[in-house]
Amino acid sequence: MRLSPPYPPHQSCAAMGPYIKQSQAWQLLFNKFVLVLGDSVQRSIYKDLVLLLQRDQYLTLPQLKSKGEFSFESDTLVEGGRLGPMTNGTEYREVRQYRSDHHLLRFYFLTQIYSPYMESILEDLSQGLKPDFIIISSCAWDITRYGRGSLELYKQNLHKFFGQIKTIVCHDCLILWNLTMPLGKKIKGGFLVPEVSHLRPTLSYDIIEANFYSSRLAEAYGLDVLDLHFHFRLRLLHRMPDDVHWDALAHRRISTLLLQHAAAAWGVDLHVPLLPPGQDREVNIRPLLAPTQLANQPGRTAGHHYGGVDQPMRDPLQLPPFRQQSSAAGAVGPFYPQVPMQHYPRPPAGNWRFYRRYDNPFPPANPWLGPQVHHQVGGQSAAEW
Repeated sequence: MRLSPPYPPHQSCAAMGPYIKQSQAWQLLFNKFVLVLGDSVQRSIYKDLVLLLQRDQYLTLPQLKSKGEFSFESDTLVEGGRLGPMTNGTEYREVRQYRSDHHLLRFYFLTQIYSPYMESILEDLSQGLKPDFIIISSCAWDITRYGRGSLELYKQNLHKFFGQIKTIVCHDCLILWNLTMPLGKKIKGGFLVPEVSHLRPTLSYDIIEANFYSSRLAEAYGLDVLDLHFHFRLRLLHRMPDDVHWDALAHRRISTLLLQHAAAAWGVDLHVPLLPPGQDREVNIRPLLAPTQLANQPGRTAGHHYGGVDQPMRDPLQLPPFRQQSSAAGAVGPFYPQVPMQHYPRPPAGNWRFYRRYDNPFPPANPWLGPQVHHQVGGQSAAEW
């Protein structure tokens, strides 16, 4: 049963947290080649990035639902889509590209993380222009459309892909593995054809298992990991009725997470402050660099992308505001409690568990389980009271 939002639509935007602005994305990706690989959710991520580079607007519902169109916001359909057969089979192809004077984005639709088609993509990357930022995700098609042993085949293909992608791209290329977002119980997605509909009840749990394995494997190969499953586990109201895809606000939040991750990897302080509604956010990138200086910054290998923990993002879903009387101004307004920052040791290279402060899958040790000292009070211990 799908519950209606407990808050008006204008409050839904605030609940998704601060969003990145067009001016910030434009400068951060200046003279960058961004490559997006994956399924229909990844295609919507590509579309939101293309739109974000041009103006501060959200994707419309027809834009989210359409696939294979000849043009989207001045991009070009290079291969597949409406240029070929429009099917829901594993042979479906779609290659899109957006190019401006200072930005290049390309998207490849995948139904399997490693296949002869992926080998052709890797061959193109080895001979052509090298990307600066690669965003990859592939899971739902892999574990449902390739026979009874799909999950084991998926694990083998992950090894093949992770092993080859690192040898093809430049050493300073940022490779980000997106974990698959939460799926619902009544999936109506194109990948779940009637022949494999029996997988529907357990698919959401299979995704969690596949996410755990792929994240650990990506860590072992030195890739960065963005756990979208964690970030949206409590934001299911933004999932579409098909229980697979997500709305425009969710995709703008994904774009913000992706670009904040890239900014931290490239050593750019991309600050997105929380300001009152109606007040525009100015670009605040420190150190302030000209576009050419930002583009010509020395790159870093994947092992150097995170020397510490991300700065925590103040999120109303994680820190619910409460009203408190201000002693200085005498006004009543939203107040966010301050959470003390935990100091972690410098993580080893490629350890994705240290990248996020709020989504560590391993909870800290319970401090109450340690040895307890009972002080003597009046000849009796405190435990004897």
